[in-house]
Amino acid sequence: MPPSPSTRPQAAAPPLRDRGDACPGALRLHRATDGHLARVRLPAGDLTARQAGALADAADLLGDGHLSLTSRGNVELRGLAEGCGGRLAALLRDAGLLPSERHERIRNILASPLAGLDRHTPSDVRRWARELDALLCASESATALSGRFLFVLDDGRGDVAALGGDVSLLAEPAGDRSGPAGGALLRVGDDAAALRIAGPDAPRAALAAAEAFLTAAAASGSGAWRVRELPDGHGLTARDVAAALRSAGIAATYVAEAPAPGARTSLPYADSAAPGIVEGPDDDRALSVLAPLGRLSAAQWRLLAAIAAGDGSGALRLTPWRGIVLPGLPAAAAPRRLAELTTAGLITDPASPWHRLGACTGRPGCAKSLTDVRADATAALAAGAAVPDGLPTGPAPEGLPVYWSGCARRCGHPHGTWIDVLATAEGYRAALVGPDTAPTAARPAAPPPTAPAPAP
Repeated sequence: MPPSPSTRPQAAAPPLRDRGDACPGALRLHRATDGHLARVRLPAGDLTARQAGALADAADLLGDGHLSLTSRGNVELRGLAEGCGGRLAALLRDAGLLPSERHERIRNILASPLAGLDRHTPSDVRRWARELDALLCASESATALSGRFLFVLDDGRGDVAALGGDVSLLAEPAGDRSGPAGGALLRVGDDAAALRIAGPDAPRAALAAAEAFLTAAAASGSGAWRVRELPDGHGLTARDVAAALRSAGIAATYVAEAPAPGARTSLPYADSAAPGIVEGPDDDRALSVLAPLGRLSAAQWRLLAAIAAGDGSGALRLTPWRGIVLPGLPAAAAPRRLAELTTAGLITDPASPWHRLGACTGRPGCAKSLTDVRADATAALAAGAAVPDGLPTGPAPEGLPVYWSGCARRCGHPHGTWIDVLATAEGYRAALVGPDTAPTAARPAAPPPTAPAPAP
């Protein structure tokens, strides 16, 4: 029996947007059933230990004592009280997390979390992220971007290139492939073509591409928030962006057959989605850990900040896999600190059953959810499986993400191919979904019984 429309994501025609984007931010709070929600944008996921401490203070003083990590490397504060917006803004402003209040929702920049940390990657994309953020915050026209428009900066390993960027930069290494990036390929939306540009021009080119999108969206009359929403006849292509770059004085070479987004090279890059110790040059190490179901207590968050300040470089990097990277630890300290984070309940081992398990907010935080998916996912894991009975495709391929959703919107679900566990009025349904999967039948599976959770 073929799946119903509610069983799996369906392709749809681009919507006609007849209103402004209501995506939440740090200043525009969203009213949820568990209180107000604030989403704090962190370009490239970068935080200082002091800024991390300020977010922990906000969670304790104003929210529910927890921090949620998003699939774009940002942070959400939930359970905020009515009327706390001014106090929250002041706290974030003092921590340097609001460089421009008019631009705070559009600072959506994903960058490869391990860039510059392992032995084979350039660090340029992190510098590009900082430069692009400064350009965005100085641009009057950029304030018209929606809170959903996404910039993606990939260091060449292919980890973030396939995560749905509206404007993507893929670093091209120079010479020996281990030094600074020699240039970048710029892509827009799903266009198969790309533009080759010089490395120093990458941030300006990304902003020019976003401004070209705003021009195309205005001409289409569609109110599009993202490149993929532009209607037929008004789409944005690499050739269109090339003209915008010429007008901005940026040289670009058209590449008709660019590498597919997410294509990996043969270099032995570290897996930026996996927890553990990342070996860098000489004595440098980084710790990569994940938050169970994307949630951290303020105490866990403060421990991460303390390790970053004490043994690390004083910085944290959030990842789109709802994880945290702590750079700059000496090799001798890394195992001890990783063990400390394990004891604190974070995911530190790729073999952990919590690795690649995700869930939306669910009840009680979301009124649209049909159930408490986090509790159900935890109970299923305690019963010995991340997926309830009923997956119609037989054994799933190794290493695929499993994502539990409380309704058909599937907020925060992974990109690529993944195992979809969807709550419906009849119970959970499970299916293998993704761009390369054929439609499959999905049989109902009853919610799992409540059980204690295994340790991460």
